[in-house]
Amino acid sequence: MNLKIYFNDKPLFLTDNIDSEIEPFVHHDDAVFIDEFSSPGIKSMIHEMREEKVHAGIFYHDKIDELKKAFWKKFTIVIAAGGLLLNEEQEILLMFRRGKWDLPKGKLDRGETIEDCALRETKEETGLVDLKLGKPITTTYHTYDESGKHILKETYWFLIRAKKEEELIPQVNEQITKLEWVKPSALKEYSRNMYASIKEVLKEADYL
Repeated sequence: MNLKIYFNDKPLFLTDNIDSEIEPFVHHDDAVFIDEFSSPGIKSMIHEMREEKVHAGIFYHDKIDELKKAFWKKFTIVIAAGGLLLNEEQEILLMFRRGKWDLPKGKLDRGETIEDCALRETKEETGLVDLKLGKPITTTYHTYDESGKHILKETYWFLIRAKKEEELIPQVNEQITKLEWVKPSALKEYSRNMYASIKEVLKEADYL
């Protein structure tokens, strides 16, 4: 089993199995490999992942649940949900936010279900109303710093059906400046300016 945490666009793999995805990173000079399951080992990996010269990390331990729990203790956890929107022409909705192509997502409110969060955030950020929640796609993990805290955002992604005829209204106060329905054949070009975690969602849904 693998868990992938992004530090900016750099992947850190928490794993109990060196599979075909991880193997190419193991012998890279710019990747860090640690298999010492200890608090100093975890702190060392987090420190290394913030170094500019490091581009990937592999933390190996045969009990992945214990490893995840230990890593999660080092961060403030934020739960979020988002959607990969498809219209009846099988086009995907992308938004342009803070200089990157992105997908609608946002933080879970108190007392809210993950599914309700995905729909609410999608409606708020796109202006769309007639939405139908579909199957879960994947869960992504990425880190950032905010107000002196180390944050790990755990985002649950769903397929969401929408109608192209509805008016698109970007949520300006969330710095969304553009919304576009994009054909799957054009996604590769858009992905050149996309966060790695967002590309991960598209790959898991078989669109990249």
